[in-house]
Amino acid sequence: MAIQSSSASSILCASFSQDNRGFSIGTKDGFKIFDSESGRLCYERSIGAFSIVEMLYGSSLLAVVGAGEQPSLSPRRLCLFNTRTGAAIKEMNFLTSILAVRVNRKRLIVILQEKTYIYDLNKLKMLDAIDTVPNTKGLCAFSPSLDGCYLALPASTTKGSVLVYNVMERHSHGQIDAHRSPLAAMVLSSNGMYIATASEQGTIIRVHLVSQATEQSYSFRRGTYPSTIYSLSFGPSLRLPDILIATSSSGSVHVFCLGLLINQRSQRSNSLLGSMIPDSISDAFESAHHHVRHNAVPAGVKRVSMFIITYNGYFQEYSLSISQMNEPSWSLEREFNLFRTASDTMIDS
Repeated sequence: MAIQSSSASSILCASFSQDNRGFSIGTKDGFKIFDSESGRLCYERSIGAFSIVEMLYGSSLLAVVGAGEQPSLSPRRLCLFNTRTGAAIKEMNFLTSILAVRVNRKRLIVILQEKTYIYDLNKLKMLDAIDTVPNTKGLCAFSPSLDGCYLALPASTTKGSVLVYNVMERHSHGQIDAHRSPLAAMVLSSNGMYIATASEQGTIIRVHLVSQATEQSYSFRRGTYPSTIYSLSFGPSLRLPDILIATSSSGSVHVFCLGLLINQRSQRSNSLLGSMIPDSISDAFESAHHHVRHNAVPAGVKRVSMFIITYNGYFQEYSLSISQMNEPSWSLEREFNLFRTASDTMIDS
């Protein structure tokens, strides 16, 4: 997960690789690539400010976009960069600023304010162009899986509707009306089976099964008072992810246990009372599967490692253990400043 940067921070962007083994940051001076497991600095380049730095797993390919503070680093130019040779592979220019970039082994996605472009990554050939509603924040969700390769985009500026697009087969998969308020964050699970969304209200987080795009799956209450959701992240899984994690402007990390919820809902639906209560009402009972780590932003049965990049330039790894009684315990395993050292020995990608 990456917590949204602030104007006072020198971090302009942060993102993890598709397998979470590495992460990148863009700064006012350049960009850096780190190894998530060791925390080692793998690559850095100081040539100016970057607003987008996207990795392709652990390969030498990066998709980078300048922040516009230098004429040579236009926010309208996408550069595919090879960290091994230190040279640009391809530069692509657009009419308006690039707001987001997503990539997997077959596709390159470029998000503009009112247009989304889909490219064949190997041939760098444009396959499709999608007209979108004004998407000033560059909101999108993309699954790296080639079997369930979906792209999610806002479908409305007045409510939280999501357009789900099949990137490999190049057709619309459907639309999800998830919230009454406009979207603030969304994420697809790595296998493309589930999508989680949050609105600008920030009190409810919803999880939908992508194959049943018109039906609501699960709802979780983050809190009573409105809060800005900065990021959402699923835990890795071959099927249903065990957990969903959210960060918010309250400075807290929220963990929702999906696996425990499914077991409870299955048991409840088999009872007489459960069969009489629709899911939209029974969701009120799901708070037992919501755990909060307060003040996580400043410096048993299940054990989860959670990586966080904070707005003030720290990498944190938390360990979350959940007992058989569904009782959580947190511990900060390690923390370090992303600007503490100069470049270490580079890792060959």
